[in-house]
Parts: sequence; C-alpha cells; structure tokens
Amino acid sequence: MPPASPDRSWPYTTSGIPDDWFAQLPGIPLTKREVRLLILAQLRLEASSCLWDVGAGTGTIPVEAGLLCPKGKVIAIERDEEVCALIQRNCQQFAVSNVDVVMGTAPDCLAAIAHSPDRAVIEGGRPIATVISSVWQRLQPQGRLVVTTASLEGLYTISETLAQLPARNIEVVQAAMNRLERRGRSQVLAAVDPIFILSGEKLE
Repeated sequence: MPPASPDRSWPYTTSGIPDDWFAQLPGIPLTKREVRLLILAQLRLEASSCLWDVGAGTGTIPVEAGLLCPKGKVIAIERDEEVCALIQRNCQQFAVSNVDVVMGTAPDCLAAIAHSPDRAVIEGGRPIATVISSVWQRLQPQGRLVVTTASLEGLYTISETLAQLPARNIEVVQAAMNRLERRGRSQVLAAVDPIFILSGEKLE
C-alpha cells in the first residue's frame, strides 16, 4: 500500500479519489472507488447535508462527502480507536474539516450524537436490523438512508427492515465491476467484489 502523500489534495468538483491515495490499515475495509461513487449518488447530498456514516472504515465516504458538502457536517462512526485515528488522518490528508469522528458501537452510541442526519449510510454494525431502525429514528423527515451488504442474507434482512419502517422509494442496486490491472507483462480485468446497495426515503 503506497503511503498517502502529505501534500496531496483533490481539487475536482466530482468524486472519485483513487483508492491508493488514502492511508490504509491491514484488514480495515475500504469502500472501493466505483462502489463509493454509487453510494454517493444514492445519498443525493446537498451542500448543507448532515451525513452519518455508520461503520466508516477507512473513511473514504466521509472524505468524499465532506468535500461535496462544504456547508454541511459528516459524522463518521467507528468502534475502534486506531480506525478512528485512521479516518482523522485521511480527513487531514485531504484538508476536510467538517468531519467529526465518533468512537462507539452502533446502535448504542447513536443516541448521544447531537446532530440528527438528513442523510445516512450504514456500512457495518450488528445486528443490522437494529442499527437500521436506530438510525431511522434519528433521520430527519425527507431524509435518505443507504445501506450496503455483500451477502444474500444481508440483502434479505435489510430489504425486510426497510419495508417494515416503512421506507419509501426503495431502490436496490447490485454492483459488479472490473478494473484493468497489469500482472507481469499482461493486462487483465480484475473483479471488484460485488455488493448490494439499498436506499430509501423517510417521507415524514
């Protein structure tokens, strides 16, 4: 993993920071660039949005969202102190100052967060149905919720939970993409792990 350059920044108005620009830790999830773009599209962020990222991992979504919402607030929620420090490092790397990192386990830590979101993305947490319901209770009317999973079991549970809330205008996207990579003298298409992205709206 190449280290992030201390003077590197992202000057563009569109998202899509390359994965290897982020500082990383072994075993800590990183939302791949192509998947990240789909998640950000489903969130439909505004300049002043307040976004919760539950299970923020490396912090790629908080960094990109912080850049997209210069008048807004991003709350990155992670349970591990070292991972929280990693998120802060990546925010500093890209000069993102509107991200607050909350160390805690969802859903237990959510009630103490002062800012209620109008956008939320859930990338982790167990049991997932309880996490979704807890985030939904804090989500503002007209807000949007995006949840990701890599398993069919997760897809079923999330779909059932969103239907019971009830969320409106539910969408499900199954993303399967390939990247061109060089291996020795050859160039091959390498698969990015497929993932389900579910989204819905809270109308009232």
